[in-house]
Amino acid sequence: MKLRIVLVEPREAGNVGAVARSMKNFGFDELWIIGEHPPLSPLAGWWASGADDVVGAARFADSLHQAVRDAKLTVATTSSRGRTTPADLTPRTLASLARTLGDDDVLALVFGREDSGLTREELVQCQRSASIPTNERFPTMNLAQSVCLFCYELSAVERAADVRERSPADVVERLHDRAAALLLEVGFLQENNPERIYDDLRAIAGRADLDAREATILLGIIRQIEWKLRS
Repeated sequence: MKLRIVLVEPREAGNVGAVARSMKNFGFDELWIIGEHPPLSPLAGWWASGADDVVGAARFADSLHQAVRDAKLTVATTSSRGRTTPADLTPRTLASLARTLGDDDVLALVFGREDSGLTREELVQCQRSASIPTNERFPTMNLAQSVCLFCYELSAVERAADVRERSPADVVERLHDRAAALLLEVGFLQENNPERIYDDLRAIAGRADLDAREATILLGIIRQIEWKLRS
Protein backbone atom coordinates (compact mmCIF):
# COMPACT_ATOMS: atom_id res chain seq x y z
CA MET A 1 0.00 0.00 0.00
CA LYS A 2 1.22 3.47 -0.92
CA LEU A 3 -0.17 6.27 1.24
CA ARG A 4 -0.86 9.65 -0.35
CA ILE A 5 -1.67 12.52 2.02
CA VAL A 6 -3.82 15.15 0.28
CA LEU A 7 -4.31 18.60 1.84
CA VAL A 8 -7.10 20.71 0.39
CA GLU A 9 -6.41 24.46 0.58
CA PRO A 10 -4.34 24.45 3.78
CA ARG A 11 -4.44 27.86 5.47
CA GLU A 12 -1.19 27.77 7.46
CA ALA A 13 2.27 27.01 6.07
CA GLY A 14 3.34 25.84 9.53
CA ASN A 15 0.65 23.17 9.47
CA VAL A 16 1.94 21.90 6.13
CA GLY A 17 5.40 21.57 7.63
CA ALA A 18 4.09 19.81 10.70
CA VAL A 19 2.11 17.42 8.48
CA ALA A 20 5.31 16.61 6.55
CA ARG A 21 7.10 15.89 9.83
CA SER A 22 4.31 13.54 10.96
CA MET A 23 4.42 11.73 7.63
CA LYS A 24 8.18 11.24 7.74
CA ASN A 25 7.99 10.02 11.36
CA PHE A 26 6.09 6.98 10.09
CA GLY A 27 7.80 6.43 6.74
CA PHE A 28 5.46 8.21 4.32
CA ASP A 29 6.53 10.89 1.85
CA GLU A 30 3.85 11.48 -0.83
CA LEU A 31 2.20 14.84 -0.14
CA TRP A 32 -0.27 16.62 -2.41
CA ILE A 33 -1.57 20.17 -1.93
CA ILE A 34 -4.80 21.15 -3.67
CA GLY A 35 -5.88 24.66 -4.60
CA GLU A 36 -4.88 27.87 -2.87
CA HIS A 37 -2.26 27.77 -0.14
CA PRO A 38 0.10 30.22 1.59
CA PRO A 39 3.76 30.53 0.58
CA LEU A 40 5.46 27.47 2.05
CA SER A 41 8.99 28.84 2.33
CA PRO A 42 10.47 29.34 4.83
CA LEU A 43 7.79 28.66 7.50
CA ALA A 44 6.81 25.16 6.37
CA GLY A 45 10.47 24.12 6.37
CA TRP A 46 10.95 25.37 9.93
CA TRP A 47 7.95 23.40 11.17
CA ALA A 48 8.96 20.34 9.15
CA SER A 49 12.13 20.18 11.27
CA GLY A 50 14.04 17.68 9.14
CA ALA A 51 11.17 16.71 6.88
CA ASP A 52 11.59 19.70 4.56
CA ASP A 53 12.38 17.20 1.77
CA VAL A 54 8.75 16.02 2.00
CA VAL A 55 7.55 19.62 1.64
CA GLY A 56 9.98 20.21 -1.22
CA ALA A 57 8.72 17.17 -3.10
CA ALA A 58 5.03 18.02 -2.61
CA ARG A 59 2.86 17.90 -5.70
CA PHE A 60 0.32 20.61 -6.45
CA ALA A 61 -3.02 20.38 -8.26
CA ASP A 62 -5.96 22.68 -8.97
CA SER A 63 -8.64 20.11 -8.15
CA LEU A 64 -9.08 17.19 -5.80
CA HIS A 65 -9.95 14.94 -8.74
CA GLN A 66 -6.41 15.27 -10.07
CA ALA A 67 -4.97 13.94 -6.81
CA VAL A 68 -7.26 10.95 -6.33
CA ARG A 69 -8.21 9.73 -9.81
CA ASP A 70 -5.59 6.93 -9.88
CA ALA A 71 -6.08 5.85 -6.25
CA LYS A 72 -7.57 2.44 -5.47
CA LEU A 73 -9.04 3.68 -2.17
CA THR A 74 -10.02 7.29 -1.45
CA VAL A 75 -10.92 8.37 2.08
CA ALA A 76 -12.14 11.79 3.20
CA THR A 77 -11.34 12.71 6.78
CA THR A 78 -13.87 14.73 8.71
CA SER A 79 -14.76 15.87 12.19
CA SER A 80 -17.82 14.28 13.77
CA ARG A 81 -19.07 17.74 14.69
CA GLY A 82 -22.37 18.60 13.02
CA ARG A 83 -22.47 15.52 10.77
CA THR A 84 -25.86 13.95 10.15
CA THR A 85 -24.25 10.86 8.61
CA PRO A 86 -21.38 9.51 10.71
CA ALA A 87 -18.05 8.65 9.12
CA ASP A 88 -17.79 4.91 8.56
CA LEU A 89 -14.09 4.47 9.45
CA THR A 90 -11.67 5.32 12.23
CA PRO A 91 -7.86 5.34 11.87
CA ARG A 92 -7.77 1.78 13.21
CA THR A 93 -10.51 0.35 11.01
CA LEU A 94 -9.00 2.14 8.01
CA ALA A 95 -5.72 0.37 8.76
CA SER A 96 -7.57 -2.97 8.72
CA LEU A 97 -9.12 -2.09 5.36
CA ALA A 98 -5.74 -1.02 3.99
CA ARG A 99 -4.45 -4.57 4.57
CA THR A 100 -6.44 -5.64 1.53
CA LEU A 101 -4.60 -3.25 -0.80
CA GLY A 102 -1.78 -4.43 -3.02
CA ASP A 103 1.79 -3.18 -2.61
CA ASP A 104 1.42 -0.68 -5.46
CA ASP A 105 -2.17 0.38 -4.71
CA VAL A 106 -2.56 4.01 -3.67
CA LEU A 107 -4.60 4.97 -0.62
CA ALA A 108 -5.44 8.68 -0.91
CA LEU A 109 -6.26 10.17 2.49
CA VAL A 110 -7.84 13.61 2.09
CA PHE A 111 -7.78 16.36 4.72
CA GLY A 112 -9.77 19.59 4.50
CA ARG A 113 -9.19 23.20 5.47
CA GLU A 114 -8.22 23.89 9.08
CA ASP A 115 -11.22 26.16 9.66
CA SER A 116 -13.97 24.57 7.57
CA GLY A 117 -12.91 21.08 6.47
CA LEU A 118 -14.05 19.62 3.16
CA THR A 119 -17.05 20.76 1.14
CA ARG A 120 -19.86 18.35 0.29
CA GLU A 121 -18.61 18.22 -3.31
CA GLU A 122 -15.15 17.21 -2.08
CA LEU A 123 -16.51 14.63 0.36
CA VAL A 124 -18.51 12.81 -2.30
CA GLN A 125 -15.44 12.48 -4.52
CA CYS A 126 -14.09 10.02 -1.97
CA GLN A 127 -15.32 6.45 -1.62
CA ARG A 128 -15.21 6.32 2.18
CA SER A 129 -15.04 8.74 5.11
CA ALA A 130 -13.10 8.56 8.36
CA SER A 131 -12.95 10.48 11.61
CA ILE A 132 -11.01 10.24 14.85
CA PRO A 133 -13.16 9.39 17.89
CA THR A 134 -12.75 12.39 20.18
CA ASN A 135 -14.43 14.03 23.15
CA GLU A 136 -17.83 15.14 21.82
CA ARG A 137 -17.50 18.41 23.75
CA PHE A 138 -14.23 19.21 21.94
CA PRO A 139 -14.20 17.15 18.73
CA THR A 140 -11.90 19.02 16.34
CA MET A 141 -8.18 18.34 16.15
CA ASN A 142 -5.20 20.15 14.71
CA LEU A 143 -4.46 19.15 11.11
CA ALA A 144 -0.99 17.77 11.77
CA GLN A 145 -2.16 15.85 14.85
CA SER A 146 -4.88 14.21 12.77
CA VAL A 147 -2.42 13.25 10.04
CA CYS A 148 -0.08 11.86 12.70
CA LEU A 149 -2.74 9.53 14.15
CA PHE A 150 -3.69 8.13 10.76
CA CYS A 151 -0.04 7.68 9.74
CA TYR A 152 0.71 5.85 12.99
CA GLU A 153 -2.09 3.33 12.43
CA LEU A 154 -1.30 2.87 8.73
CA SER A 155 2.45 2.44 9.30
CA ALA A 156 1.88 -0.96 10.93
CA VAL A 157 -0.29 -2.37 8.12
CA GLU A 158 0.68 -5.84 6.94
CA ARG A 159 -0.66 -6.98 3.60
CA ALA A 160 -3.40 -9.61 3.71
CA ALA A 161 -2.89 -12.88 1.90
CA ASP A 162 -5.94 -12.38 -0.35
CA VAL A 163 -5.74 -9.00 -2.11
CA ARG A 164 -8.60 -7.82 -4.36
CA GLU A 165 -8.01 -5.71 -7.45
CA ARG A 166 -9.97 -2.55 -6.64
CA SER A 167 -11.48 -0.32 -9.25
CA PRO A 168 -9.63 3.01 -9.70
CA ALA A 169 -11.35 6.07 -8.25
CA ASP A 170 -12.01 7.64 -11.65
CA VAL A 171 -13.90 4.51 -12.81
CA VAL A 172 -16.02 4.53 -9.64
CA GLU A 173 -16.75 8.22 -10.18
CA ARG A 174 -17.82 7.51 -13.78
CA LEU A 175 -20.12 4.81 -12.42
CA HIS A 176 -21.69 7.31 -10.02
CA ASP A 177 -22.17 9.90 -12.77
CA ARG A 178 -23.93 7.38 -15.04
CA ALA A 179 -26.02 5.93 -12.20
CA ALA A 180 -27.17 9.35 -10.99
CA ALA A 181 -28.12 10.43 -14.53
CA LEU A 182 -30.08 7.20 -15.05
CA LEU A 183 -31.94 7.51 -11.74
CA LEU A 184 -32.85 11.09 -12.61
CA GLU A 185 -34.13 9.98 -16.00
CA VAL A 186 -36.42 7.31 -14.54
CA GLY A 187 -37.68 9.65 -11.81
CA PHE A 188 -36.12 7.94 -8.80
CA LEU A 189 -34.15 11.07 -7.89
CA GLN A 190 -35.70 14.51 -7.52
CA GLU A 191 -34.39 16.98 -10.07
CA ASN A 192 -34.38 19.88 -7.60
CA ASN A 193 -32.33 17.95 -5.00
CA PRO A 194 -30.85 14.69 -6.35
CA GLU A 195 -28.06 14.65 -3.76
CA ARG A 196 -30.51 14.07 -0.88
CA ILE A 197 -30.88 10.40 -1.79
CA TYR A 198 -27.83 9.85 -3.95
CA ASP A 199 -25.40 10.71 -1.14
CA ASP A 200 -26.78 7.66 0.69
CA LEU A 201 -26.30 5.53 -2.43
CA ARG A 202 -22.69 6.73 -2.62
CA ALA A 203 -22.17 5.65 0.97
CA ILE A 204 -23.64 2.21 0.22
CA ALA A 205 -21.33 1.81 -2.79
CA GLY A 206 -18.37 2.91 -0.69
CA ARG A 207 -19.05 0.25 1.93
CA ALA A 208 -19.45 -2.33 -0.85
CA ASP A 209 -15.78 -1.72 -1.69
CA LEU A 210 -16.18 -2.50 -5.40
CA ASP A 211 -13.43 -4.32 -7.20
CA ALA A 212 -12.59 -3.69 -10.86
CA ARG A 213 -14.80 -6.51 -12.17
CA GLU A 214 -17.81 -5.45 -10.08
CA ALA A 215 -17.56 -1.83 -11.25
CA THR A 216 -17.37 -3.01 -14.87
CA ILE A 217 -20.45 -5.22 -14.41
CA LEU A 218 -22.45 -2.33 -12.90
CA LEU A 219 -21.42 0.00 -15.73
CA GLY A 220 -22.53 -2.68 -18.19
CA ILE A 221 -25.93 -2.95 -16.48
CA ILE A 222 -26.39 0.82 -16.67
CA ARG A 223 -25.44 0.87 -20.36
CA GLN A 224 -27.96 -1.89 -21.10
CA ILE A 225 -30.75 -0.05 -19.24
CA GLU A 226 -29.88 3.19 -21.08
CA TRP A 227 -29.98 1.37 -24.42
CA LYS A 228 -33.35 -0.22 -23.59
CA LEU A 229 -34.86 3.12 -22.53
CA ARG A 230 -33.75 4.78 -25.78
CA SER A 231 -34.99 1.94 -27.98
